[in-house]
Amino acid sequence: MPTLAVIGTQWGDEGKGKVVDYLAGEADVVVRFQGGNNAGHSVKIGEELFKLHHLPSGILRPGKLAVIGNGVVIDPGVILKEIEDIQARGKGADNLRISDRAHVIMPYHKLLDGAEERLREGAKVGTTGRGIGPAYADKAARLGVRMGELVDEPLLRNRMDFLVPLKNKMLEALGSDQRVDGKKAFEDYAGYGRSLKPFITDTGSMISEALSKGRKVLFEGAQGTMLDIDHGTYPYVTSSSTISANAAAGAGIPPTAMGAIIGVVKAYTTRVGAGPLPTELHDETGERIAEKGGEFGTTTGRTRRCGWLDLAVLRYSHSLNGFTGLALTKVDVLGGLDEVKVCTHYTVDGKRLSSFPPDMRTLERVVPVYRSFDGWDDLEPARLEDFLNGGLARLPRSMRYYVGFLEKEIGVPVHLLGLGRRRSELLDLRRERW
Repeated sequence: MPTLAVIGTQWGDEGKGKVVDYLAGEADVVVRFQGGNNAGHSVKIGEELFKLHHLPSGILRPGKLAVIGNGVVIDPGVILKEIEDIQARGKGADNLRISDRAHVIMPYHKLLDGAEERLREGAKVGTTGRGIGPAYADKAARLGVRMGELVDEPLLRNRMDFLVPLKNKMLEALGSDQRVDGKKAFEDYAGYGRSLKPFITDTGSMISEALSKGRKVLFEGAQGTMLDIDHGTYPYVTSSSTISANAAAGAGIPPTAMGAIIGVVKAYTTRVGAGPLPTELHDETGERIAEKGGEFGTTTGRTRRCGWLDLAVLRYSHSLNGFTGLALTKVDVLGGLDEVKVCTHYTVDGKRLSSFPPDMRTLERVVPVYRSFDGWDDLEPARLEDFLNGGLARLPRSMRYYVGFLEKEIGVPVHLLGLGRRRSELLDLRRERW
């Protein structure tokens, strides 16, 4: 099948945006299939950095159809601002299509998000406060507003006349003194609908038609496998399914249409917010990695917690997603360290765990077992072009050994190797193009 899914293997922030942007050069259609504007992708083209939140990374490629699928929840004000921003920087949005079945983040969703998180006190999950969770909750409760309804003003008014008073009562019950002004909210959202109407359509049919014509479709995941609502480190997860199986459901196509799956692996491990991170570094090395790697959230600006690469996480991620290839990013960030470590497995009470623990109480008690590797020198800019042109053989010996060890342990080849932030600084190791 002419499809390729790009999935985060860890807790997000693995560098999926750059990988998708690179692979979009070979694609005809790029589809975002889950999440909301709580996920950010950074793409550097030359010296210009683009920070995307709703828009698929493929939007930056002229002539590619960029699709936001039905599995995404959309803040219409945010996406309009994002469209304006890229247009002001010389990038078009005429190639954007938004599913009429995608759900809308309403103003009360953001207020409820904040109110619920405040009530959690010591059990906060680190939500971004952008209304993603409450929007997905309303979708499941059949109280959601969909993009197709946003462009039907009489229907939108009818829905909001019921929903706004209901949500205001919920805010009151949660102890919040904030309320939604129904009249203003309707005027704002009806205006958003008018502005977004040219982009809203039945995207599932469009993707199916593209596949029937043999066109290449690239599916862009947001967040990472360990934040999956079902299989991640619950409750410290996102509100949608982030694994490859959801690409079909979130885009509106059958699972038989899915083909290759690339897992994006950061050369170390990070996560934002609360929740266990077994290999977390609470020392100068962790601070150095965070600073050199620019580990600050694209969407939130929060500093990411950093730790060594965790193979227990990657094996579990592979078992859920079925990767056919890996994209190993930010290998350059580890340059200059005398020693690089990798967690090979966990123990609890002195016993080796044979699988990833399903409950947080066990995960909080695990002891990572490490294997040490010789470090490698910083990749000097003057030699980077030589590395990119010369392939794997030109890279430092210790780095090659690190890459080979990862491939052997996971049983999946590394197809792309990230040696810098730019689109042009991905080393393509694939034997065959997609």
